[in-house]
Amino acid sequence: MYDLAIIGGGPAGLSAAVYAARYKMSCVLIAPVLGGFVNDAHLVENWLGDKSIPGQDLATRFVDHVKSLEVPIVNKDVKVIEKKGDNFKITTSAEMIEAKKIILALGTERNKLGVKGESDFLGKGVSYCATCDGFFFRDKTVVIAGSGDAACTGATFLADLAKKVYLVYRSSSLKAEPIWIDKVKKSTNVELVPDSSISEISGVNKVEKVILDSGKELKTDGVFIEVGSTPTTFLIEKLKVKTDDKKYIIVDNNQKTNIEGVFAAGDITTNSSKFKQIIIAASEGAVAVYNAYIELKS
Repeated sequence: MYDLAIIGGGPAGLSAAVYAARYKMSCVLIAPVLGGFVNDAHLVENWLGDKSIPGQDLATRFVDHVKSLEVPIVNKDVKVIEKKGDNFKITTSAEMIEAKKIILALGTERNKLGVKGESDFLGKGVSYCATCDGFFFRDKTVVIAGSGDAACTGATFLADLAKKVYLVYRSSSLKAEPIWIDKVKKSTNVELVPDSSISEISGVNKVEKVILDSGKELKTDGVFIEVGSTPTTFLIEKLKVKTDDKKYIIVDNNQKTNIEGVFAAGDITTNSSKFKQIIIAASEGAVAVYNAYIELKS
């Protein structure tokens, strides 16, 4: 029986684990992968104290910090979370864990375009992570779908590798931070394709072209889909944790949910839904642990 189970291995979950260790709480961190979306970031340039750092390097530092505090880590998927009296039972793919309090730091899942050919060419030219798979497209032509930070940072990263980068987006203007928009526009091999959507991804055995809603075709070797994310909520249905109409977990200023003993932190919460940033997720993890600690001591 742990004082606290943290479910999720992104910045919110890792930050929570650090603070739980400092409060001398009996704590376990459960996540199949550690680092979250930070692993996928080409460069992080808004983390306080680091002017510019590769996402994977920053994620490694987060994980190393947690491991240095000897927090138990279970690298397994959680299958079910159930309330058992005043406590919680968490069933993973390998074992059952009990805890007095839980923090849901589940993060989000990448959105899909839902167009013809998208699923057929997954791993054959279609990717949801430019920094993960970009090196396979050195000196080739690629298309990125999206207009936000992820799309623009991905375009900047790929511009250094690919021969040509098309950035396709439905709106008339890019929605990323101004600094990333500036970098995209300064890249001589990035071509902006506004007011457009991909309607089909086509090829034989691998991606060869995309067809836009206008009927225009772009020849390409790869398609990177960076169109945002949605909350990971399948685990909370049995707990009856309340969410808003977009499926973000509703929390108060203490990161408490409507279920006694259940806290939430990071991109999955209503507090973070409008501004998903590493620093906010990390701070929410710290706030959640503090209030779980206060409840346990009261």
